[in-house]
Amino acid sequence: MSLALESLPVAFIMGQSPMELFKHGGPIMWPIALVSFVAVTIVLERVFFLVTDQRTREPEIVNKMFDRIEEGAFEDAIKLSKTTKDYVARILGEALTYKDYSLSSAFLRAASSEVARIQQGHSVLDTCVTAAPLLGLLGTVTGMMNTFGALGDGDIAASASKITGGVGEALIATACGLVIAIIGLIPYNILNTRVETTKREISQASYTLDVILKKAEADVTT
Repeated sequence: MSLALESLPVAFIMGQSPMELFKHGGPIMWPIALVSFVAVTIVLERVFFLVTDQRTREPEIVNKMFDRIEEGAFEDAIKLSKTTKDYVARILGEALTYKDYSLSSAFLRAASSEVARIQQGHSVLDTCVTAAPLLGLLGTVTGMMNTFGALGDGDIAASASKITGGVGEALIATACGLVIAIIGLIPYNILNTRVETTKREISQASYTLDVILKKAEADVTT
């Protein structure tokens, strides 16, 4: 009896290897595996990007640029922006380069470009997190269809393996889809938090630049 039970796909609850689970999960496991691969690839790439990008931050350069702007030395501020990879400094440098035409438009264009660079891949990761449980649900449906198909054969005893196989396929696909979604949701929220932090830093730089320029205009008029 124990040998017969171990031969059934439902034996995954007794401890199976990942390959056995993949096999017993049915055809839907292939798209689930593809989604998980894409999600892992994006997460690893974004983590590497954020770590590298964080190392390029040089707030002291940004502060020096604000000092030069306050002194009216715009060219010196632009030169400082070209000595660093800090994204706030790059935005300020590009905005100052086109200040005689439209400072605000140049700032917004540069800021939009930097935010898009940091958000790259987020939409795909969001799709993976959303699609994984849906694929698991689809696996549940196909697994239960196999189960009811086996029940329709009439001889339940002879179809026991097919019945338990369909139930096992449904449960495995659902579990895998949920696990991928839950695991992917954590880095997705962390990445979104990083984007919000970037937007806040850019907004603060914009407000600071606006205050400095308006102060300089007020000093000139007085």
